[in-house]
This record gives sequence, C-alpha cells and structure tokens, in this order.
Amino acid sequence: MEIMKTVAELMALSARTAPKGAGQDFVEIKVISGSDLQIIAQEMVKYGAESGKSNFDRDGQNIGVSEALLLLSLNKPEQLGLNCGACGQEKCSMLTAITEGPEFGGPICAWRLVDLGIALGSAVKTASMLNADNRIMYRVGVIARSLGLIEGDIVIGVPLSSSGKSPYFDR
Repeated sequence: MEIMKTVAELMALSARTAPKGAGQDFVEIKVISGSDLQIIAQEMVKYGAESGKSNFDRDGQNIGVSEALLLLSLNKPEQLGLNCGACGQEKCSMLTAITEGPEFGGPICAWRLVDLGIALGSAVKTASMLNADNRIMYRVGVIARSLGLIEGDIVIGVPLSSSGKSPYFDR
C-alpha cells in the first residue's frame, strides 16, 4: 500500500528533526518498500540459518508481510566530547577507530547511540499517531547493513504494516 511508504517518509522527517547532541547529526535515514522488502526477508531467513542465530527467520517473515521499512543508522559518528566514560573509555580521545564486529561497527559514543534512540522514538511516535503498526527491529538492521542498503556503523529498522492485525504482535 503506497500510503505506508508515505507514513515511513513522515517517520523519516520525525527522525531527521529529532534533537541530537550538540546539534550534530550523524543519523542516516532510508525508506525501503516494494520488492526490496522480499529480498531483505529472504536474506534474514538465510542469515539466521547460516549463523544459527534465533529469530532472524521470524523477523524475516515479519518483513516479508510489511509494506514499508524505515532504516536508521549512525554513520561515522564523532564523539560528543564530554569525557563521561559511558563508552567504557576514560576520555573521548581514547575512543578512536571503529572496528568491525560480527554485525555492527563499534565502539560508539554512548551519546550518539542516545541520538539514534531519540530519532527512533520520534519516528515510531509518528507511526503511532498515524495508526501504523510498527516494531523496532535490530535484526533487519544487520541484514540491511550487510546488503549495503544504508551506510552506518549500526543500523536499526522499523517495519510498517496496515493489516487488520499487527504481524509484529504475536511473535
């Protein structure tokens, strides 16, 4: 349904305009719809089977019945410069190069992760106001990143549905 792509675009607007630390924006945003959703769904099931990680198949089935998908990522986030230690380092200057983990890059400044969380919260608030069923999913972010659908060190997705019953509820 085309309206769900519009909902995702309005969610993208909410994520873009959400407040971010020091007014610096490292959040990347992309809306996915159409046949790309089926590709992602198939890759999620495949990844789950190959890696032995649970629930990639379940979430892949959810993506397969979704009508749109909002992707958010942190792309090359700089440290905020507070020297707070929330990242595990004593000073921000010690949080240097991001290295590749099994699914995402890190470590990342904790305050940049908060920025991503606030952007996600703003996006799903918009979906809720528009009565669009949605769910924040880490697993779809793993696959979207591996497929190169969005740049970023960490990626999270929010699938959308307008069916009579939310496919994200009884999981």
